[in-house]
Amino acid sequence: METSTEGAAETPGGGIAEVDPPARDEQATTQGTAVTAAVAEAPVAIAPASLSPSRASDFMQCPLLYRFRVIDRLPEKPSEAATRGTLVHAVLERLFDAPAAERTPPRAKSLIPGQWDRLRETRPEVVELFADDPEGERLARWLGEAERLVERWFGLEDPTRLEPAERELFVEAVLDSGLKLRGIIDRVDVAPTGDVRIVDYKTGKAPRPEYAEGALFQMKFYALVVWRLKNVIPRRLQLVYLGSGDVLTYDPVLADLERVERKLLALWEAIRLATETGDWRPRPTKLCGWCDHQAHCPEFGGTPPPYPLAVRAAESGDDQQGRMGRD
Repeated sequence: METSTEGAAETPGGGIAEVDPPARDEQATTQGTAVTAAVAEAPVAIAPASLSPSRASDFMQCPLLYRFRVIDRLPEKPSEAATRGTLVHAVLERLFDAPAAERTPPRAKSLIPGQWDRLRETRPEVVELFADDPEGERLARWLGEAERLVERWFGLEDPTRLEPAERELFVEAVLDSGLKLRGIIDRVDVAPTGDVRIVDYKTGKAPRPEYAEGALFQMKFYALVVWRLKNVIPRRLQLVYLGSGDVLTYDPVLADLERVERKLLALWEAIRLATETGDWRPRPTKLCGWCDHQAHCPEFGGTPPPYPLAVRAAESGDDQQGRMGRD
């Protein structure tokens, strides 16, 4: 993404402004000042340095969406569905702080108001979701739906019989190729035999069978990271769909993880090439109707931000070796 500034200065809009040299012996100083000023005023992007399941899915869905989120970092409005999912996840995580016998539906639902308050404190932007709801009626319905999702979980799993080894576990691994994978696993269960189960909560509905492979991509991604970190292949991957009351499970084998690794390496190569060339093509699908970035998308008559942007170098902390909770 580097561009030459010899004899010219890059403008904030991405164009090239000619430098008018007053004298040959002063030209280098003038050019340096112009370039420094232009870079200082231009937006600064962070070059892609790692891959998560969500960002990998973004690129597969639409390379331009990936660019908007990772390179340009365009703001997105919070949605009721996504925020409700964050709230429900927080409640299910905190419920395991209680002794097993106290992990009941009433106890879980009682956690919702406090976790909603905490969410508003940590992410103030979610407050605008109900800014036009002075009587609180829509908020009450929204919280009621969160309660129903939490209560439905008890019909799918029995938390009194579960003692998770990890909750909301951040994992990170660096592959032999140098590609860094990272993500957050909702729950990790470890059986007395040492078998590992990776669990992810979904507040939406289970996909149709023909789309199950796409839904499992995230879980196989996590399984690959765990395998690379611990040399252990998870015994089971489990998706718990609270929206429809379904549980999708899959028992991975080594060949699955090797295929996922090859897919991710190819995907990262495509991302690297797009970063260098600036060729971030939109990929129109029915999901475009939900996208926050239509104003910047050529498919909707919009114009993307100038490219390339100045790129901030990766920080030293980004290069740490992979880790997975406690050893």
